[in-house]
Amino acid sequence: MYISQQLKKQNIAEYLLYMWQIEDIIRANGFDMQRIHESIIDPYPISDEQKKELAQWYENLIGMMHDENVMEKGHLQINKNIIVWLTDLHLQLLHSPKFPYYAAAYYKALPFIVELRAKGAGKDVPEIETCFDALYGVLMLKLQKKEISEDTQKAIKIIGDLLAILSDYYIKDKRGELDFGD
Repeated sequence: MYISQQLKKQNIAEYLLYMWQIEDIIRANGFDMQRIHESIIDPYPISDEQKKELAQWYENLIGMMHDENVMEKGHLQINKNIIVWLTDLHLQLLHSPKFPYYAAAYYKALPFIVELRAKGAGKDVPEIETCFDALYGVLMLKLQKKEISEDTQKAIKIIGDLLAILSDYYIKDKRGELDFGD
């Protein structure tokens, strides 16, 4: 089973960050399947049949990125839909008195979300997307081995905690285990 499939079942937040990274990997490889084969697929320790399936997955993503005109920036609609679902769930959790723990995590993260949005980080996107943008930005800094300030690490920890709780509720919601008490 591919990493993406496992993550989608186990942790929707990690799945979304992974998929954003895959979009960027495709861009970094110039949408060139030969380069993707050489740098990603061929070194992967899986069978030839699994490599063919993985190559097909990348080809499908490349096709979608072309079709949706997100070759230079932006995200695939399948990934945008996850933000929409998570935002809807986020609002349901906030408006239900049955989830005070979630509300507390949100209000703890809110000053950081407001600060990010004030700095121009996606004022026109949902707050949950702002949270993902922040986590992804720090992930990219870590991959580049750049220093991350203590304040940023603190903010990312709190935002990450919120998204972890939201991810857990997402799984429960998909299983039909959430009662919002409407």
